[in-house]
Amino acid sequence: MTPERFQKIKKILNQREKDLTLILDNVNKPHNLAAMIRTCDAIGIGKIYAKSKNKTIGLNLKAASGSNHWVKVKIHNKLTNLYKKLKRCNHNIFVANNTSSAIDFRQVDYTNPSAIVMGAELGGISKETLKYATKEIMIPLNGMVESLNVSVASAVILFEAKRQRELKNKHKKKPKSLEDNNLLFELCYPELSNILRQKGEAYPDLDEKGEIVY
Repeated sequence: MTPERFQKIKKILNQREKDLTLILDNVNKPHNLAAMIRTCDAIGIGKIYAKSKNKTIGLNLKAASGSNHWVKVKIHNKLTNLYKKLKRCNHNIFVANNTSSAIDFRQVDYTNPSAIVMGAELGGISKETLKYATKEIMIPLNGMVESLNVSVASAVILFEAKRQRELKNKHKKKPKSLEDNNLLFELCYPELSNILRQKGEAYPDLDEKGEIVY
């Protein structure tokens, strides 16, 4: 671990969007999943959620160009419990859905805790998801096509969310937590952190250069 890499990882974590996430409602095509993971990494989202009966959801992790190392994907058979948990934590659940009740995605305030839900490539949004939607959102289109590829659509919406948050200076003086320190150690020392987790031992502290304090 070089001091330069350590500072880069710290900077990345300081820009993380802890209360912004992406939920994939039966999105299963590997190239779409890989593209969405890369977008989340670029935005600063460290954890996303996916509904699928297949725990690997057909994802070729190599296609994510290493982004899967920085973005955790939590797999669920059902999303109901996740939605309930997000609601308890005061998250708005914005569902991308091209219906008459959907509003322009730019009219939504993403600066509050938010989850953006994208539906399956063919099946769209499930009834389970619609039940918990705060609002349905859509991307206005001016051409002959009726919809965008799901990975493209998610990128458009997520970068709008990022833009709004940067305007409100969401990254100013974020307090550090034990979870932040643990994540920093895991990203700097992935192999050692796996060993310590298996042993049930706490992570050691890191100094200003990223070196382990014994």
